Amino acid sequence: MIRVAVIGAGPSGLAQLRAFQSAARKGAEIPKVVCFEKQSDWGGLWNYTWRTGLDEYGEPVHGSMYRYLWSNGPKECLEFADYSFEEHFGKPIASYPPRAVLWDYIKGRVEKAKVRDWVRFNTPVRMVRYDETAKTFTVTAHDRVNDRMYDEVFDYVVVASGHFSTPNVPRFEGVESFNGRVLHAHDFRDALEFKDKNVLIVGRSYSAEDIGSQCWKYGAKSVTASYRSKPMGFKWPENFEERPLLEKLVNKTAHFRDGSTKEVDALILCTGYQHHFPFLPDDLRLKTANRLWTDDLYKGVVFEPNNRLFYIGMQDQFYTFNMFDAQAWWARDVIMGRIALPTADEMKTHFDAWRAREEQLEDAEQMIWFQGDYVQELLTETDYPSFDIEGTNRTFMDWEHHKAENVMGFRDNSHRSLMTGTMSPVHHSKWVDAMDDSMESYLRS
Repeated sequence: MIRVAVIGAGPSGLAQLRAFQSAARKGAEIPKVVCFEKQSDWGGLWNYTWRTGLDEYGEPVHGSMYRYLWSNGPKECLEFADYSFEEHFGKPIASYPPRAVLWDYIKGRVEKAKVRDWVRFNTPVRMVRYDETAKTFTVTAHDRVNDRMYDEVFDYVVVASGHFSTPNVPRFEGVESFNGRVLHAHDFRDALEFKDKNVLIVGRSYSAEDIGSQCWKYGAKSVTASYRSKPMGFKWPENFEERPLLEKLVNKTAHFRDGSTKEVDALILCTGYQHHFPFLPDDLRLKTANRLWTDDLYKGVVFEPNNRLFYIGMQDQFYTFNMFDAQAWWARDVIMGRIALPTADEMKTHFDAWRAREEQLEDAEQMIWFQGDYVQELLTETDYPSFDIEGTNRTFMDWEHHKAENVMGFRDNSHRSLMTGTMSPVHHSKWVDAMDDSMESYLRS
């Protein structure tokens, strides 16, 4: 029997399990699938932990989630095509759920699929080695509960461990003597810590936008976002501003590139994450920047130097859960022989054409249409339920426009499900007033 190792049981890894389970449910003979998960439960980043730094086993904490996090994009744009929010919750829900609601939704599909016994929890992969002669991988896993290391052989490996858990931490002059709190977004857990504080955020992407908004919502005295290339440019509230890049810190005084200064109490580095795979040797390790068309991956999935190795969810992302599904279904069909890979030259031609298009993209709207076209290409080659890509793109466009109109109020809008056609209800509280992010509070009528 063909054996497949899946590394990670977050949304990407669970998409791969669901893909194989879907084939089995339709009568196909599927490979033996074993999923290795570092944490004690599935859900990846959506599985919140209060821990920072090291976990209970003394290893780097995987989770980057924080309390009070709400989806920063419409749930309608990430909805599973084979498992709607309405099916899971038994009713339509508002368009921007908090973390606990999304985690429950992610879990609901794989609980229904009954694939939990495919996963070995508390079992990180320590190393993967490839035998060129046998065309097999030896996976070294660590059962942390029993502190036991063991090897197991597989025909294919799917890396689905994500790329938003190993922080990129730049150094700024004077940070060693800064008389305030310093942390990376990876270790941010509770905006209430920064109530009545002057907070400095370094970064201009989604983490900077959302953590800055969280701190403002929960009572920060002021929020200053410092950018390297260009400001986010939203219409911020009075005590929220943007300034050019931080150059140095002198005690609690931040000095910016434009010569201005500000007294700050906390520095939060929203400076991105690294693609980090310490369990892979050089010849199997994906080395790429965070971009829409990822280096060395054919169709964003197959590792071109070794086409028995697959990566899921490694792109910069507008599309998320349903894109991971499209990738997982496509990887499944390659593994099961339903899709034949082209020659190396043909794969390179395909890669180069998409890379050339990616390099011409000028703004977020073009990036969304680009990624939508990519997902559509994968959908046409598998039996994953087709859904309205153009409609999804237009929902993303509405989201972008709502943020431009009111970045602190875009979550108060509703969108129509692309899967069921149902218009989502308006949430019972405006986002700025909704301090309780629990599932019970969110689902209250």
